[in-house]
Amino acid sequence: MLASCSGGKVKYRIGVSQCSNDIWRDKQNAELRMGTYFHDNVELKFATADDSDERQVQQIDSLVDAGIDLLIVAPNQVGTISPAIDRAFDKGIPVIVFERKTNSQKYTAFISADNYEMGHVMGEYIVSRLGGKGSVLEIKGLEGSSPAIERHNGFMDAIKNAPGIEVVGSLQGDWTEPTATKNTQQWLNNHKDVRVDLVFGANDRTAMGARKTLGEGVLYCGIDGLPGENGGIQLVRDSLLDASYIYPTHGDQIIDLAVRILEGQPYNKETMLMSALVTHDNAKVLQMESKEIMRQANQLDSLHLKADSYLRELDTQRVITWQAIGVIVLLVIVFVLFYLYHLRKIALQRERVVNTLWNMNINKEGKEAPEVPCSAPEAPPSASEGAAIDPTPESKTIEALSGAVGGASPSEAVGGASGASGAFLSRFREAVEARLSDSDLSVDDLAADMSLSRVQLYRKVKAISGSSPVELLRTARLNRAYQLLLTTDKSVSEVAYAVGFTAPSYFTKCFKEEYGMVPGDVRK
Repeated sequence: MLASCSGGKVKYRIGVSQCSNDIWRDKQNAELRMGTYFHDNVELKFATADDSDERQVQQIDSLVDAGIDLLIVAPNQVGTISPAIDRAFDKGIPVIVFERKTNSQKYTAFISADNYEMGHVMGEYIVSRLGGKGSVLEIKGLEGSSPAIERHNGFMDAIKNAPGIEVVGSLQGDWTEPTATKNTQQWLNNHKDVRVDLVFGANDRTAMGARKTLGEGVLYCGIDGLPGENGGIQLVRDSLLDASYIYPTHGDQIIDLAVRILEGQPYNKETMLMSALVTHDNAKVLQMESKEIMRQANQLDSLHLKADSYLRELDTQRVITWQAIGVIVLLVIVFVLFYLYHLRKIALQRERVVNTLWNMNINKEGKEAPEVPCSAPEAPPSASEGAAIDPTPESKTIEALSGAVGGASPSEAVGGASGASGAFLSRFREAVEARLSDSDLSVDDLAADMSLSRVQLYRKVKAISGSSPVELLRTARLNRAYQLLLTTDKSVSEVAYAVGFTAPSYFTKCFKEEYGMVPGDVRK
C-alpha cells in the first residue's frame, strides 16, 4: 500500500487484443486485471474482435495509434492478422502473442499451452477409453486458427497406430456450441446408419453442442477444462463429458512477462504453460481446488476495488511525513475491513439512493421536477393499446429515494438537493452525459470541465450524493446502455462501445451487477 503512495513511477499502457468473447477469455481478462494489482504502474486497454479478422486488424491499429507501450494479442487466424502485428512491431512496440500463433516472425514473445500435445494426449486417452476399437466423430475448431489445426493434428497422429479406431466424420466448427449442434445434426441426417461411440470436440462447448444432437449412449470429450459453474471440470464431474483437458489462461503470468519486457529484464521468448487431462478420477478434486482459488481471487478483487479510491486520495498527500502516512494507511485498512463486513447492507442502500438521485430531473434553478408514478404495470401494454410505459431505470422516483433512507422526505434524503446543490448536480450530470461515449473519460477530465480540481469534485459529489464521481459515471453509462438496448437494434457490443466501455464482456459483468440480468434479457 505504501508503494502505491510513492508516486513518480513510469505508467505503462498495455493494449490487449482478444480475438473473441467467451467464458475462457472472460476468465483470462479477469486474471490480466488482477495481475495489474501487483504492478501499479500498468494500465490495460482491452479490445474484443468477436471472431472478426477485419475488426481485430482495426482494433490493433487503433491501440497502436492510441500510444500503447506494448501489445498483447491472440490472433483470430494464423495469417490474416499478421500485417497489423507487423505494423505494431515495426513501430517499436513489443508484441506478446498468446494462445494462438501467427505466421509473422515479428513478435517479442510467445506464451501458450501446447495445443498439439493436448490433441495427442486426448487421442491416446480415446484409444484407451474405447479399448482400441470404436467409431469417433470429430468436431474441429475455427478454420485457420492455430489451436484448431494443432489439436486436430495431435489427435490424428495419436490414433493412426490404432487401426480399430475409425474417424467416421471430421466436422468443421468455430468453437461455439450452436454451430456444433447444427453441423452434427446435418451430418446425422446424412449418416443415419453410422454408429458413433465417442465425440471428440476441439473444445468443451463443441462437445456439448454435439451432445444436444446425439444425446445419451455416446461418450463426449473436449478441451478447455475451465473451473466454475458449467465449466469443463464440472461437466466431467457430472458425467456430461467423459474427459476434458485444462487449457490454462494465466493472465497474471502474461502481465508479469509484459512488465519484464518493458523494464528490460530477462525473459523467455517462448513460454509453454502446463496443462493436464481431466477425467472422472480427478475431476472432483480439481473442482474443489478451483472453487477455493476462485473464492480467494474474488476476495482479492473486491478488496482491491474498495481500497483503490482511498489509496488514490492518499497519493495526493505526498507532503505528509512518512509517519503520518503510516497512520493514514492503517486507518484505511481498518475502515476497509469494517466496510467489507457491512458490504451487503450498505451496497443495497447506496444503490437505491444513487440510481434515484441520478435520474431526478433537477433543473438549473434548483427546482425539483414533478413526481412520476414509482411503479409500472406488471406487464407493458401491447403496441395496439397505444400505451407508452417506460420500463427503464428512469422510472424510479423520488419516493424510492425516501424508502432507501428510512422514510425521510425527498429533500431530507439528499440533503436538500435544491439551490446550489441541485444546480451543481445538474452541471455534473450534463458534463458526464456530454462525454459518456468517451472510454478515456476520467475524473480529472470531469473536474476540468467543471473548473474544479479533482479533489474538490470528489468531495463535493461525495458530500451531496454519498457516492464517488466514478460510481455516478458508471451508473450513467449503464442507464444509457439500458435505454439503447430497449430503443435501438444495436448489438450488445455496439452498445458497450457507445457508452464508453472498452470490452463487451466487462460491460456485461457490470450490467448484471447493476440490474440483475444480462444485457440480452432487456429485449426479452
